[in-house]
Amino acid sequence: MTFAQNCNEIFDQTVKLYHVTDDVDAVFNNPYAEGTIENSLARKNWIDAVQWHLEDIIRDEAIDPVAALALKRRIDRSNQDRTDLVEEIDSYFRQQYAGVTVKDGATINTESPAWAIDRLSILALKIWHMREQTERTDADAAHIAKCQAKLDVLLEQRVDLTTAIDQLLDDIAAGRKFMKVYRQMKMYNDPDTNPVLYGKK
Repeated sequence: MTFAQNCNEIFDQTVKLYHVTDDVDAVFNNPYAEGTIENSLARKNWIDAVQWHLEDIIRDEAIDPVAALALKRRIDRSNQDRTDLVEEIDSYFRQQYAGVTVKDGATINTESPAWAIDRLSILALKIWHMREQTERTDADAAHIAKCQAKLDVLLEQRVDLTTAIDQLLDDIAAGRKFMKVYRQMKMYNDPDTNPVLYGKK
């Protein structure tokens, strides 16, 4: 099994595990050993699964404004956790390929391996929820057909992205491509760079 294929298996298992309770406050019991890349991948997908459902909740037009603000703050924290974890996964790849001799003419990819894997994690959630739509008994045939067509595209997209990620990792391992990790510099979370926050000092 390739690395990206293993990611898909972990993501699918984690999405399924989330939906056992379907509760944004459920405690995640990570089945993978601490310190392994599998543990990081599962944590990444759990964060994505919780945030997916938080985004659903906050779109309820009847939501209490105070509750909505608290939820928005929670989503912001979740986004930061997601970004931190992507960078953790990229650090794993940096260590894996630290000894590779980069070939003359090697090129850099438009995104790092972990940000591509981030998209793979989101795809697992899209596939789960789109498949749910195709299985609804309270929806008409037109809705089911439309969602089935979308599911087919999502499944094709996952095959393509899985292949592209594995090709990227092969190219990095062979020195045909090299990677850099640009730490996210989100200014709105930083009290020293967000003018609304530092203006209150």
